[in-house]
Amino acid sequence: MGLSLIVAIGAQNAFVLRQGLKGGHVFAVCLTCALSDVALIVLGVSSFSRIAAGLPWLDPVMRFGGAAFLGFYGLRNLMSALKSHGALDVAGDNGATPLMPTLIACLAITWLNPHVYLDTVVLLGTISTQYPGGEAAFALGAMTSSFAFFFSLGYGAARLRPIFAQPTAWRLLEGAIAAIMWAIAGSLVLGG
Repeated sequence: MGLSLIVAIGAQNAFVLRQGLKGGHVFAVCLTCALSDVALIVLGVSSFSRIAAGLPWLDPVMRFGGAAFLGFYGLRNLMSALKSHGALDVAGDNGATPLMPTLIACLAITWLNPHVYLDTVVLLGTISTQYPGGEAAFALGAMTSSFAFFFSLGYGAARLRPIFAQPTAWRLLEGAIAAIMWAIAGSLVLGG
């Protein structure tokens, strides 16, 4: 169940894929995403019903804040797609972007995206209630799938580097990421 929710292409996965293709801080990005999921899964499985009832204002704040962030991030990718004439350095950038800005972007994409709360806290939290006494095992399975997926995506992206050594492929990826970010932002604004 956890893997089926994580695999859908979204802002976080697009970020991990991009970092994996660039070879920039892949381990730190994958670990940050997986540990964030762990925290949210624990939150969902242990206290889903109390959070929803106690903070009714949280939904619109997360939706519109997340939409604004994703809209901005999408604009950055679109500008890169339109202005860039280079290709991915097949050797990787080996962390040309400093670690801290990379992790801040990763954390923002993860924690400002309301869909992550829907998937981990709400959906997994709700599903876990169907297994009284087995919630811990359910949570452990979801956490394991998160670690497996993010590290597979981050490090598996290296196999795609030859394709993205072509300037057109890199520009198409940047444009696709922008479109994904805007589609998610639009769905957040429209309440979807």
